[in-house]
Amino acid sequence: MNNGFQFQRLVELCRETHQEMQRRSGRTVDTYLVVRNWLFGWYIVEFEKGGAERSVMYGKELIKRLAEQLKQAGIKGSSPTNLRKFREFYMAYAEIQQTVSVESFLHDHETNTSQQTVSVTSLVQLSQTADIAKSVTSEMLSRFTLGWSHYVALLTIDKPEERRFYEIEAAQNNWSVRELERQIASSLYERLAVSRNRDEIRQLAQQGLVIEKAADIIKNPLVLEFLGLEEKHAYSEEELESAIIDKLQSFLLELGKGFLFEARQKRFTFDNDHFYVDLVFYNRLLRCYVLVDLKRDKLTHQDLGQMQMYVNYFDRYVKTGDELPTIGIVLCRRKNVALVELTLPKEANIFASKYQLYLPSKEELKRELENIQAELSDFIRE
Repeated sequence: MNNGFQFQRLVELCRETHQEMQRRSGRTVDTYLVVRNWLFGWYIVEFEKGGAERSVMYGKELIKRLAEQLKQAGIKGSSPTNLRKFREFYMAYAEIQQTVSVESFLHDHETNTSQQTVSVTSLVQLSQTADIAKSVTSEMLSRFTLGWSHYVALLTIDKPEERRFYEIEAAQNNWSVRELERQIASSLYERLAVSRNRDEIRQLAQQGLVIEKAADIIKNPLVLEFLGLEEKHAYSEEELESAIIDKLQSFLLELGKGFLFEARQKRFTFDNDHFYVDLVFYNRLLRCYVLVDLKRDKLTHQDLGQMQMYVNYFDRYVKTGDELPTIGIVLCRRKNVALVELTLPKEANIFASKYQLYLPSKEELKRELENIQAELSDFIRE
């Protein structure tokens, strides 16, 4: 087949796919739009693999020429910029082609490969009426769990394992595009990875954040940029607490999965002394209370001891027999990992986590991880 015919077949594949996705899209418009865009990217990549002659003939003009042809066919959203994005989308999710079955439109051809995945290059060489869009299976549709705008945000992430983590979390937690972008900007993946070993980091990429034990809910640092507070040292613990209450919904999202708010300045009395827990939450996935104490500056061993008392009280007098042990989190501006290791027993359900009032960069988190590892190494040697 000559190059001109191949290009026209490329245009036809896009047009036929667009029409097929429109026909199917009654209740799930965005899912079919995502699939359509992925298929367009697949066609373009396979067409570009067609050899040196085709490369010389079309070169950098391919996207521009294809966009013009699709516009003439009345296909919206196929500008040169979007077509490049579709190509990038396919390249990031190329493994999904293994879920495409071509049985439906190879049925009339004399072949024994109906159960195999066939490349688009082969499809272009089939009859003019072959329609790849009809090969889209429910398995393939189920692989795309988000809207197109979500995937555009995900394409800003280079590492496949990190991208997969955010895709899983966005789907499971029903994140809006804005919330997804915020979580990416706040480096959620790296913050969770800081407190996990290699196997647990691998699990993040494969399953998202799985809440099975107390340590799974800890992020370091906790990013509170949504409070709108300037980065300075003058804030009191009461001011920080009030700002959190005012933006409680955002704070719950930052804490993570399964959190419910119960009380602010929860009072309990012991031996005629009154004590106050800054913030009390309940995690329905772990079925336990989560106590949060706010410290405006450096963490001390007295802070950890105080939280240990709070946790002990809730375990003995508040939680019921079928609930799991209470978790304590001390939020501070500065912490010493070795101090935490030395003060708390290994089995303690108490954690110290830094908070910051601005979005961290990946470089900052990398330095944080290196500092933690160095502190732990020094502590072990001592």
